[in-house]
Amino acid sequence: MRILVIGGAGYIGSHVVREFLDSNHTVTVFDNLSSGLRENLFPDSSFIHGTILDYNALLSAFETKPSFDAVIHLAASKAAGESMLVPEKYSVNNISGTINILNAMVKTGVKYMVFSSSAAVYGNPQYLPIDEKHPCNPESYYGFTKLEIEKIMAWYDKLKDLRFASLRYFNAAGYDTEGRVKGLEQNPANLIPIVMEAAAGIRTGMEIYGDDYSTPDGTCIRDYIHINDLASGHIAALNYLTKNNKSLTVNLGSERGSSVKEIVETARSITGKPIPAKVSARRPGDPDSLTASSKLAYEVLGWKAEYSDIETIIKSTWEAYNK
Repeated sequence: MRILVIGGAGYIGSHVVREFLDSNHTVTVFDNLSSGLRENLFPDSSFIHGTILDYNALLSAFETKPSFDAVIHLAASKAAGESMLVPEKYSVNNISGTINILNAMVKTGVKYMVFSSSAAVYGNPQYLPIDEKHPCNPESYYGFTKLEIEKIMAWYDKLKDLRFASLRYFNAAGYDTEGRVKGLEQNPANLIPIVMEAAAGIRTGMEIYGDDYSTPDGTCIRDYIHINDLASGHIAALNYLTKNNKSLTVNLGSERGSSVKEIVETARSITGKPIPAKVSARRPGDPDSLTASSKLAYEVLGWKAEYSDIETIIKSTWEAYNK
């Protein structure tokens, strides 16, 4: 199939592109390189520089011949904290940008899209593990934008016969186990790359936000999914769409929880670095624990996490940072 990967030069996008190339699909990347990197572009894919905020440029990409069979949409602003300070940025980049993509799909007859959603749509957990029936009550404006996009896509499914797989990621982490993705995340806001930067000496240390949570060691527990597992989920989701011609919303998580202290201690062991860490005050809105149920992904897509143990996640990340 001919696949357009929007946001394909970013951290998640580059791994998704590699997965589609490995599965013998023809891939074109569309990216504005605001956070994506040229070094994450592969020679066996094509590249179009552009932004989803420019509808005409986006439409021009969609009109490439031969036409695309499907779209993978990974282009978004994604920092939950920032979204609470500048919601206008997230409204434009995430919601308006996605509407441009949907309208370009309608205009050019592209029927299938795999969408990068987020577990942020759920908000604070009412029960664990979180399954797809869990109420959606986002705590951040970022999570709100993802949920709003899912609702808009449902209307395009009903009115325009477009089909979507909305993948609600938990915490994407790790790097390609074969070391083929070279570019590191720029200004990371997530725990594991911050730990790696502390190990590599890029930063002098790190903060642990609260150690008095209702967890075994007092620090927050999260569900980390290895990026290779996440990428394979996109292949499985697209296969489902083309086979069943039916939209889908599904969690992608490891179904395992790891605490902040566990991450830091494992990283110290694997890297051999001291990784200075000081305990700071809690951040508002951080729940004690978040873990996924990925039962539906297994039942419907035949997908399960294979690389998402914490040792593999940290080892593959450290190898990327070491280079």
